[in-house]
This record gives sequence, C-alpha cells and structure tokens, in this order.
Amino acid sequence: MAHTDHCSDCAVRDQALCGSLNDTELQALNVLGQSRHVARGESVAWAGEDSVVCANLLSGVLKLVASTADGREQIVGLLYPADFVGQPYAEQADFTITALTDAELCVFPRVPFERVLEDHARMERLLLQRTLQALSDARGRMLTLARKSAEEKIAGFLLDMAARAGSSGCRGSAGGPVTFDLPLTRGQIADVLGLTIETVSRQMTKLKTAGVIGLPGGRSITISDPKALEVRAEAA
Repeated sequence: MAHTDHCSDCAVRDQALCGSLNDTELQALNVLGQSRHVARGESVAWAGEDSVVCANLLSGVLKLVASTADGREQIVGLLYPADFVGQPYAEQADFTITALTDAELCVFPRVPFERVLEDHARMERLLLQRTLQALSDARGRMLTLARKSAEEKIAGFLLDMAARAGSSGCRGSAGGPVTFDLPLTRGQIADVLGLTIETVSRQMTKLKTAGVIGLPGGRSITISDPKALEVRAEAA
C-alpha cells in the first residue's frame, strides 16, 4: 500500500509508463520499484556492460552517450522526466547513461521487469509505443543534423528545452516570457547539434540581439518572443 501511495504522489505519474496502467499492472511494478537518487555526473549504465536495470526518470536530465573506436564521445540523446530508461531484453547496454543534473529514478531490476512485461501484454504494448516514438524522435534529430542550418538547429533546440522545462520554468507574469536553466553546457549543446561551441555562442548572441531570447546569466535562458523563435526554427 505504501508503494501505491508513493506512486499517487509521483510528479510524472500521468506522463510516465505507469500513467496508463491499471491497478493490477501498477501493483506488479510496485513490488519491483525502488527510488534512486543519482548525482550530477554519475552514470547509471555503461556501454558494453551488462544491462542490469530499467527505470522511469522522475526528475532531472540524463544523457545517452556513444563512444567511437578512438575514444571520442557523442551525445546521441537526452532523457527527461517521465522518460523510460534502459532496454528490456537487451543483455548489454548500447549507450552510457549519465546524469546531466541531479536526478531521481524509479528503478526496476531488468530481468524481473521483463517477466512483468510478459505477464502484462498491455504494459508491453505501451512500452513498445514509447520505443517507436523514441525511434521517430531519433529520425527527426537525424534530419536536423543533416539538413538544418545552425540558426534553425539552435532555435529548435531552445523551443524543445522550453517545452521540456514546463512548469519548472518561471514567468514574471501570466503569459509572459518564460525563463529556465539549460541542463547542458554550450559545449554539450554543440555536441548534440553537430556544431562548434563558437557557432552555438554566436547563434545565441544573434538571437539575443534580435530580442528573441534573453541571456540573464549562467545557463539561464529567457524565451522573449516564442513566435519569432518558431519562425527561425523552421526557416533561417
């Protein structure tokens, strides 16, 4: 019962995999789930090593990193609250998963989690839907990297970050500009978007000069003119 009450208070319950589960399916997960705090910079999975856990991300941001044969690293994806972490039915992890911020996870041992999926076809189908959506998102990122200009990439990235910030962003007034902290450094943004850090900085300054965004300091971003940012994301 304590687990059920805990799930009821979960801030991402409606958006996470658990949100569409019935009481029987939720109880099956409750038996397995354990809360885990992950400090910024800490890894929860390592590419090439045994895939041990799956999880729901409750808060914070994680990065998925692939490594080349010569040791270079590339951020290939980001995970946000309500996203699913890990790969059921995979013996080894494909990517290293590291916290960009302090994060909270609801963790399930992988093999017992797989058994729960096998016993609950509806849950398995929901996870498949999320996996297909993640694949669609990855294809969208490939288009961004291959075809879009630097300005389009930066504008689209900032719009996505603003949407992800959701209620965690602050507004001076109802309907006013939203301000939030980016979870990535400019170097990491460059890595994600296939740009140089100089290009990222130059495009940020260009958007600020045009009055589209504000740069209050540190990693803070203010979206001053969302419509203008949307236009720049589609056609630089």
